[in-house]
Amino acid sequence: MRIGRPTSPTSKTRVVVLTADPGFEEAVRATFSAGAQIDLKVINGALSDHAQGLDLEGATVCVIDLDAAREIEMIALQELMIQIGNWPPVVVVTQTFDENVCRRLLQMRVADFVTKPVSPVELVRTCARVAKGPTTAEATESQIYTFLPAVGGAGVTTLAIQTAMLLLNSGQRGKASTCLVDLDFQHGAVPDYLDLQPQLNLDEIQGRPERLDRQLLEVMLSHHPSGLAVVAAPNRPAETRSLDPDVVTRLLDMVSTHFDHVVFDLPRTWFSWTDSVLMGSDKLFIVSEMTVPGLRHAKQLVDAITDRMPEGPKPQVIINRFEQRMFSPGLRKADIEQALGDSFECAIPNNYALVREAIDRGVPLDEVKPGNKITAQIKKLLIPRQSAKPAAVPVPAEKKFKLSWAR
Repeated sequence: MRIGRPTSPTSKTRVVVLTADPGFEEAVRATFSAGAQIDLKVINGALSDHAQGLDLEGATVCVIDLDAAREIEMIALQELMIQIGNWPPVVVVTQTFDENVCRRLLQMRVADFVTKPVSPVELVRTCARVAKGPTTAEATESQIYTFLPAVGGAGVTTLAIQTAMLLLNSGQRGKASTCLVDLDFQHGAVPDYLDLQPQLNLDEIQGRPERLDRQLLEVMLSHHPSGLAVVAAPNRPAETRSLDPDVVTRLLDMVSTHFDHVVFDLPRTWFSWTDSVLMGSDKLFIVSEMTVPGLRHAKQLVDAITDRMPEGPKPQVIINRFEQRMFSPGLRKADIEQALGDSFECAIPNNYALVREAIDRGVPLDEVKPGNKITAQIKKLLIPRQSAKPAAVPVPAEKKFKLSWAR
């Protein structure tokens, strides 16, 4: 297989399309032939027939039209993605699409995927979005932090907000673009904690997730005075909301493409799209409390996630509202370490009065008390990971493929 990147910014955009569908081929030729700067190469046949000899030399973007219902085609796609790495970006076009196909495509790290019938405008926009040079792609690669509660009332929202605020102010030349996403679409508390009006209108995109583009996302963002962007839907506590997994996937795609840092506040309930969120995360934090049931639930959740997605991010447990008192008969830090083993990440000190005042005022903890111990501990949780990256030992090729939604 020959693979190469565009040699210069002024060269033509080379689009390689593989398809066994004559109708789709005709539409592709009609769509891209109008552009003088487009160098179109169409390869006929199924991917399983060409995976080992696919010529992607100098390709800007590769469009793969395949039958996702055929396992041999999905295996061929997986092998192709392993071989080419992160360039060129691959757009998958398929007739069959369901939750399982979506999850597998996300795990393979395809740049995007669309379902037939595909409008010419949508195909061109998709190719244009993913056809970015390597420097731009690296500069816009998001870091995804996900917080998942092991028990109710563990304080996940507070930790997610403070993490987002710290990441927002972590930029070397000013603020880093950061988005906090409240994925509890029924009882989410992020807007209330920050005194914001939720703007995410799920009815607008339910059933038509492709409508959610950059412009619509901007309309549905809430903006905190600090500069933090928030994605949250209005609470509907007395309504059972069945959300299309494609809507969530599209939402994750958009935010992970357009922000430096993304923080997810997950509900405790496991939904059909929860796996996709976890698999796309760089760091997964399970939040629990300092009780025997809390430790037990956290350990069970760690084991369940590790068994369910062994190639996903390693879950780390945060014990919130930690108190260590002399001569106390309660749990000690040594008990936590023994119960959780190497999955124990850190303990966040208890300061209920500070957290309550911040929530009532709708402001971050540092605005109430600068340099507080809670923020200091969260900073220790994040900063070592960020500073360690430039000096990291080169990662083997098979470890480089981060599972995410848009890359």
